[in-house]
Amino acid sequence: MTKSTDGAVLDALFATIESRRGADPDTSYTAGLFAKGRGKICRKVGEEAVETVVAALAETPDRVAGESADLLYHLLVLWADAGVTPDRVWRELEKRRGTSGIDEKRNRKAS
Repeated sequence: MTKSTDGAVLDALFATIESRRGADPDTSYTAGLFAKGRGKICRKVGEEAVETVVAALAETPDRVAGESADLLYHLLVLWADAGVTPDRVWRELEKRRGTSGIDEKRNRKAS
């Protein structure tokens, strides 16, 4: 296994997640999430987001990193279920680069 410390690791994880669609839910956690539907996937994203926040408020940086990894994994499962590719998200982030958060939010409300 090669070590990846950039966004490519998320692209690779997304490809693995996509490959689990339709797999046996008894042998694949990811397939189990897909089988349980978007509501379950969304609940897991929310749960992992809360755990990440709790870790950030009261735990070590290693714990925050671990919870963040869980959150990113479940978010990627949600993207796959919703038909959103990482590419699409990267393009959206690139489009926003150089725009202040205040301006970006103001522009969203205007549209």
